[in-house]
Amino acid sequence: MFFSLIHERIRFVFIISIIILLAVIIKVFYIQVFAYEKLNTLAESLWSRELPIKADRGLIVDRNGEVLATNITTVSLVVVPGQIDDPQNVAKDLADILESDYQDMLKHVTKSTSIERVHPEGRGLDYTTAEKIDALGYDGVYLLKESKRYYPYETVLSHVLGYVGIDNQGLSGLELYYDEYLTGADGAIKYFSDGKGNKLELTEVYEAPTSGITLQLTIDINLQLAIENELDNAFAKYEPEQGLIVAMDPDTGEILAMASRPNFNSNNYQDYTTEVINRNLPIWMTYEPGSTFKIITLSAALEEQTINLFEDTFTDSGSINVDGSTIHCWKSGGHGTQTMLEVVENSCNPGFVKIGQTLGVDLLMDYIDAYGFGSKTGIDLNGESTGILFDPAAMGPVELATTSFGQGLSVTPVQQIRAVSAAINGGKLYTPYIVSAYLESETNSLIKKVEPNLTGQVISEETSSLVRYALESVVANGSGKNAYIENYRVGGKTGTAQKVENGSYLDGNYILSFMGFMPADDPEIVVYVAIDNPKGVTQYGGVVSAPIARNVLLSAIDILDIAPSKEGMAKEYTWLDKKYSILPNVVGLKKEEAAQALKNYKIEYSGEGDTVIYMSPSAGYYVAWGETIMLLLA
Repeated sequence: MFFSLIHERIRFVFIISIIILLAVIIKVFYIQVFAYEKLNTLAESLWSRELPIKADRGLIVDRNGEVLATNITTVSLVVVPGQIDDPQNVAKDLADILESDYQDMLKHVTKSTSIERVHPEGRGLDYTTAEKIDALGYDGVYLLKESKRYYPYETVLSHVLGYVGIDNQGLSGLELYYDEYLTGADGAIKYFSDGKGNKLELTEVYEAPTSGITLQLTIDINLQLAIENELDNAFAKYEPEQGLIVAMDPDTGEILAMASRPNFNSNNYQDYTTEVINRNLPIWMTYEPGSTFKIITLSAALEEQTINLFEDTFTDSGSINVDGSTIHCWKSGGHGTQTMLEVVENSCNPGFVKIGQTLGVDLLMDYIDAYGFGSKTGIDLNGESTGILFDPAAMGPVELATTSFGQGLSVTPVQQIRAVSAAINGGKLYTPYIVSAYLESETNSLIKKVEPNLTGQVISEETSSLVRYALESVVANGSGKNAYIENYRVGGKTGTAQKVENGSYLDGNYILSFMGFMPADDPEIVVYVAIDNPKGVTQYGGVVSAPIARNVLLSAIDILDIAPSKEGMAKEYTWLDKKYSILPNVVGLKKEEAAQALKNYKIEYSGEGDTVIYMSPSAGYYVAWGETIMLLLA
């Protein structure tokens, strides 16, 4: 009985031992097979350390490769608390150099963490400060390379480029819209440490960071500088509330230049209000477009053949009554009987009411929708507005009338320039865009080319040709004369839009605009200028904005290499205008005959003889009276 009990106990202990042994084997098997990766990762986290190395953001360059956004190298302070032997002295010395609070620094160097970034006082250190910290020679104190975003042109193109935060993340503009492309892959210095956090020798591994992708824009920096200069001049002269200029290639949708005021310096965005840095007016601002919108009404009527520019007439008495409401012309007493072409030249509101009536609500609103109004254009920038249109079902005769000449609806500048581009380019509606290509950061080799995005055919080429003709006539003979450029074909339309506040129109407060393009027969550039409530000047778009657009187009002639033409419409000059005339050909004439033919000009002779064999400028172009003509004699 006694031995039997002992045997039972032995068997029990043996079974228990076997169970425990099996449990250990199973646990070891589980650890080695199923939990190995997890436990290995946890183990490595105890002895492995990383000092991060921030990657450079990708560059942003203009269409010709000029750098618009780049990076400058700075350093940041990082501490490894476990490696610091004397935290009090380290904190004091670092606080003295950085001119920061000792207690805050002590919290950094004693924090229970493997690696601590000293933020914000230890970010973006200059060379002198970094040298002082390096000279301390403390263990556990590291200076790491960082890149800081830098915009060499400062305020130029600021709303389009945007800016980045302290951690190099895009916060507005292209920096935000394309942040995932511009952001590179960070690198690191990896090493192993002992249980106290001390670095083990011969364990350091360097992983290089990878820069972000380079973005090439459709922007031409030379044209951009030209429009920035024009806005600066306009603000110095007129002191308006706001202003903007946009330039676009009508055949592709490429934005060639874009600027607005007020603007900001992207390098120091902290110095500006949120309203200033976040309001990119060409895509954000909405307002009644005024007479530049008449281009849309005109193109719709020409496409539907409800009017004939040359044969149909309209008698303007100075106003028109629509369903009990009186709509006035800007000219007191009206323009009298006009052809429809003259209605366009004179920007006659009653005449455009008549044009709108020939279309009717449904047809006019169909074209407005087809031109993209009332919806975002899809431009590659954040913060785009949609504008506001009448509900066609709720429109009566008065709403139809006011819409016809650009009142009662609101649009954005980029919607305007996109729609007008379609009206003059053969009827093709393109999506505006700013980024034209993605480039590899090291070699600049092409990764992807962005192609123009055609979204619709609004009108025919034949109709578009008539629109171009009418708008060239506006500049030569009508309200847009201040945009005329001798020897170049310029088309355009003025706009004077009364501003609305709390549902009522403001007295004497207008947005003055001009939409211009050249060459008028085959446009290469469209420019839209809008100046908000200028001071000390007659508030008409033809007075304020047309000359600004002319200056931009003059710059574009050289930048885009636009050739002169002898085929353009002659301007109807007044006694106020500088006198121009077509330069006669005097090659082959005697010296005295040439002098008589060029009596309105200064003449400089070179060479011996009595017969003109060469002249400069060449004959056949408009030249201002009093200009110097060079004659070579033989």
